[in-house]
Amino acid sequence: MLRQRVQRVVVAAPPSVVPQWREELEQRFGLTFEVYDRAYVQQQRRERGYGINPWTTHSRFIISHSLLSDESYAGGLRDWLGESAPGTLLILDEAHHAAPASGSRYAIDSQFTRTIRDLAGRFEHRLFLSATPHNGHSNSFAALLELLDPQRFTRGVPVKNAKELDAIMVRRLKEDLRQLQGGFPLRHVPKISIDGLPLTRPSWSSPQSSMTSTSCAARGSRGLGSPRKRPVD
Repeated sequence: MLRQRVQRVVVAAPPSVVPQWREELEQRFGLTFEVYDRAYVQQQRRERGYGINPWTTHSRFIISHSLLSDESYAGGLRDWLGESAPGTLLILDEAHHAAPASGSRYAIDSQFTRTIRDLAGRFEHRLFLSATPHNGHSNSFAALLELLDPQRFTRGVPVKNAKELDAIMVRRLKEDLRQLQGGFPLRHVPKISIDGLPLTRPSWSSPQSSMTSTSCAARGSRGLGSPRKRPVD
């Protein structure tokens, strides 16, 4: 954005972090984003007319995953982008949700996966964010990478060499962040010795006796093992 290569930005995030995304982008980067939801759509239609496409009223939006999966919201975005829109950026938070859940080669995509598959290619630039490891299925991981860069990756073709990811993936671990000033501090777990504790074993330290007494109580409640009363003639 500093190089003026991006003019329109759409951030897709889980509903619970949409307000946080808006606050962080404004406080840390000085960028104003509009939350694209039902209230925003109704406001723009009241002010500009029902026929207005609300996506054309601003250049930076944040939308939740659930609303993006709704065709009534995604349809306007598709019209706004066209087949291919230069100078556009899609930021997909928690991108692992867009990966097919199944590991089979021809797994059935979820509605959210189909939506991202249709919209991602219309953006010139794409940024996928996730701190969650993939589900372990190589085909599912390849399908997610195909959404990010269909020229390098193909669904159904597993990624066999880690070097193939160097051009498109940036991975940061806690060890990497500790090298930066103000990164994660090292965690130390010291051993604390406490004197003056009683030497007697607690009652829960004898599970056998506890289980035995419990079993006897259970048998007694069912009448097992208890002496039978002799009938009176």
